[in-house]
Amino acid sequence: MLTTPLKEDEVRSLKIGETVYISGPVITGRDEMHMRALEYIRDGKDVPEDIKGTVLFHCGPIMVQSEDGAWKVIAAGPTTSARMNKLEPEFVRKFGIRAIIGKGGMSKDTLEAMKEVGCVYLAATGGAAISLAESLSKCTGQDWLDLGMAEALWRFDTSRFGPLVVAMDADGNSLYDKVNSELVRP
Repeated sequence: MLTTPLKEDEVRSLKIGETVYISGPVITGRDEMHMRALEYIRDGKDVPEDIKGTVLFHCGPIMVQSEDGAWKVIAAGPTTSARMNKLEPEFVRKFGIRAIIGKGGMSKDTLEAMKEVGCVYLAATGGAAISLAESLSKCTGQDWLDLGMAEALWRFDTSRFGPLVVAMDADGNSLYDKVNSELVRP
């Protein structure tokens, strides 16, 4: 069980193939959130403080708002992370991201940034949006809702979120590369 915020040495101790669960604060973000945050930081504008050193879930959650204004997550499946490959290396470096949750893995450039910063990629099971949503125990807020529900930055407290597999570690190892090399045999 990992508890956020994650410490760099804790992240660097994780190795590919390990199964982990997360408890504590996590944010969501897809393409538009990445672009907005990077644009703001380049322009010297304030970005939400909780982006820094966070666990970032590549997810566009389905949310409903109750009459009292509180938000509740209905479904939260992982987004294909490769969509963020052009943005993620800079994002990881600028914000000191400690873990990325998604599906499908990420590029060599992203893996290099993760190695520099001390970040891991945690693979979540695609098709498990309802189950994963149950572990996002409380929505604690959002930013940039003008980007749309799926693209906004959402904040959640998590409780035993997972299972998640360390698919890319802070040593530069990739479970995806390992599987590919084993499949490509003469």
